[in-house]
This record gives sequence, structure tokens and C-alpha cells, in this order.
Amino acid sequence: MHMISSLNSSQISAFRLRRHHFSDRKKPVVAEVCRDVCGIQAQVMSAAQMSLWARMHHLKRADIDAALYRDRTLVKTNCMRATLHFLEAADYPFYIAALQKSRLRQAASVMARYGISQKEAAAGSLVALEALAAGPMTRRDIKAQVLRRIKVSRKGRFWFLNSWWGAIHQSIVEGLVCYGHERGREIALVRVDQWLPKFDRVPEAEAQGFILRRYLGAYGPATLRDFAKWAGISAAEAKEAGERLKDEMMEVNAEGKTALILECDYDQLRKSKMEGHHVRLLPNFDVFLLAHSEKDHLVSSQFYKRVYRNQGWISAVVLHNGRVIGFWSIERKGKRSTLQIEPFENFARTIRAEIEEEAASLELFLDTSLELQYKS
Repeated sequence: MHMISSLNSSQISAFRLRRHHFSDRKKPVVAEVCRDVCGIQAQVMSAAQMSLWARMHHLKRADIDAALYRDRTLVKTNCMRATLHFLEAADYPFYIAALQKSRLRQAASVMARYGISQKEAAAGSLVALEALAAGPMTRRDIKAQVLRRIKVSRKGRFWFLNSWWGAIHQSIVEGLVCYGHERGREIALVRVDQWLPKFDRVPEAEAQGFILRRYLGAYGPATLRDFAKWAGISAAEAKEAGERLKDEMMEVNAEGKTALILECDYDQLRKSKMEGHHVRLLPNFDVFLLAHSEKDHLVSSQFYKRVYRNQGWISAVVLHNGRVIGFWSIERKGKRSTLQIEPFENFARTIRAEIEEEAASLELFLDTSLELQYKS
């Protein structure tokens, strides 16, 4: 690696907007977007759907369902930071292999506090996999099967019953189980070997290099500290991934801070220009807001705590040329829905015109009428 000339904020923002399909004119398919942005966070299904819409205004919600459940070009699973994501199915084995060791270590630490041994965890996982051989099951039904067939202490039983993943956690981390169709208010879990085409296991070193490459392609310039926090891995693991990819990366001066990019992205970064106004309504938990440890390139300190709120809650925001300039929400009263925009400061006419276009597109996506209002 070597240092090259400085990159300014306009070049960096233009590059990232293009990589996130906020400024290009292509009409990508759902799986392509998930691939290019390293997955869409899906803790809240409606927010995940709108994250895709924000990058694909031609999208219909039925397209997402088709990609998840019919074509299965997307897979829903726990991934970075142990949060739910939509991943491109072709990339699934790489994310699993890259994060598995770290996530199993974290899970073992939590289970140990409840007195659950690795032997008990493995036994619970085996029972869950055997139960799922008969077909999709809800988390509640899997827990019942596991607790019926293995003996655990009272404290361990509490964990199996009340933890979010319980007996199925290890199988999800190992890439043996993922999410399938919804069943009422719950989502069924499925065996990956019954849900996705067969794939070869990927060596950990190769997988870590793969996701770092993907990450820098979507969010560079960035540091290894950024990558570690985004992925939910240790600084040591991030450093190892960086060593494996050192011949493909370059150091740059990004607005006075040393950061990394892929060498193959340098020409596009250097030539990137912010042309016109790019306004997007990003929903809660949008991945564009989650990739870097420091957020001053996205939002001023004055509004930071209103965007990044307590307990990991991320607000729905108005994004203009790569910076947050306001908040938005949908208020429903009876049959009436209002799209409320709260600007940080008065918007120029050109920005208001862009927001009107966003609102019209969101109406089509949600199949509802939205009255546009500005809050002072």
C-alpha cells in the first residue's frame, strides 16, 4: 500500500452515492443492490423494504417477496453485528465463513453466563436441525422440541426459552439454518440445504478478504476500525483481513484522515463529481448510515443524537448529496396518511421539488396516498 493524493468530501460522497444506487440511472435487480451495499439490514421488515425502494424507485414490494421466497436470490439471516440482513444468496457462504468464528465466540461467552456448556449448545443445535428436516418451523416450535429432548439446568432452560435465538442460534451462525416464509406473526426457520442451492464451504481467510473487498467497494474510503465495527468483529480480526488484502488496497488522505480504498476504485473516486441534487428518503436503520465509526461526514454534531438514538435506534432521514438534512415520518390517522418532513433548516426550492418526487414514488411503492407536510 502507498499514500496517494487527497480526496475531498464531494468526490467521496459522489462515489458512495453511486455505489449505493442513489445517483445512477440503472435499474438494478434486488439481489444486485444487496450485493453492492453488503446487505440490507432487516431487523424491521418494512424498513428493509424501504431501504431497497430508496435505491430502486421502480421496485414493487412483490419483487422483494419473489427474490426472498420464490427465486431465492436473496437470503434473510443474522449477519453483521448479529443483526438480521438480506444478503445476495450467492454471497451467503462468504459472509457466514468470514464472521462465524467471531460470532460463535461471542455466543459462547453469553451462554457461559447462563451455565450452558458447548456440549449442551451443540446438542440443542443437533435437535433443532433434526426437527427442521421435516420442513420449516417457527422459533417457538423449535424451542419446544429442543427442551423436550435435552436436559438443561433451570438457568440454562431460561436462556433457551427467553433468548432471541435460543437453541437455533449456533445453527444460524454456522450457516445451516436461515429464514423462510412468514407464518402469521412469526417467520419460519428453514434448513439451508433445503432452501438454497448446494454450495461449497469457503475458507475463512478467503471469506474475510471477500467481505472487506465488498465493504470498501460500497463504503470506502474507510478504516479497518470502521470495518471491524460494521462487521461486528474484533480489531485483530479486521487487521488480519487487511493484511490479506494489502496488495489490493491503497491509503488515501480523505479530508485530513488516512483511510483505505480498493486500488481498482481509485480512478472512479478521483473522477467522481457531485452533479445536481440527489435527495433520498432513507428509512430507519438504513445501511448507508451505519458503515463508519465517525459520522461527521453524514450529520452535524448538533443533530447527531437525534439520528443515532438510544438502544441502537436509527432515525428515518432526508439525505441530500450524501448528508442528512432532515427527518421524515409517516403519520396515519384513520384512512389518512401524512408524510411529514422536518428540515434542519429551510429547504431550497430545488430540494423541495426532489422531495415531492420522492413522495410520489413512495406512494406507488406503499400503494397509499400521502399528504406531504413540512414541520417547522
